[in-house]
Amino acid sequence: MTPVPILPRPGFQVRGWHVAAGVCAFFVVVIAVDASFAVMAYRTHPGQVSVTPYEDGLLYDKHITQQRTQERLGWRAAATAAPGMVTLEFADREGRPVQGLTVTAKLERPATETGRITPKFHEAAPGRYEAPVGSIEGAWDVSAEARDRSGAVFAAERRLTWP
Repeated sequence: MTPVPILPRPGFQVRGWHVAAGVCAFFVVVIAVDASFAVMAYRTHPGQVSVTPYEDGLLYDKHITQQRTQERLGWRAAATAAPGMVTLEFADREGRPVQGLTVTAKLERPATETGRITPKFHEAAPGRYEAPVGSIEGAWDVSAEARDRSGAVFAAERRLTWP
């Protein structure tokens, strides 16, 4: 009997089923990760933006009505910042100053609610309303509301910057 030579086994070879198993494993991992992210996202924020959506809708409708009324009124507002002072100027559709308004406003920082200021306005000149604000610096959002004697309301918001 002649001895049969023992041939060395060939190394690892990638076969078709290896590729199919790798592709399937890849997609199983991707789907599992996506599903876990979706579950975590839903648990942390279920999509409810407001706890009072009906009331928010009514408030929005009121805001839209106010804007339309304000457009028919035709007033324009301008705001300027001076050292220690904020000035609001109101003009009608023809550019004439609007006199005799009761002006209320609030100054707030754009990024925080701390440090809110409620200045008291007085009419310094026809259509020009001024209020002292002390020594403030940086950017402030001004939300103003002006009412005339007949009850017409004009609301405006501006961002002002003090040096």
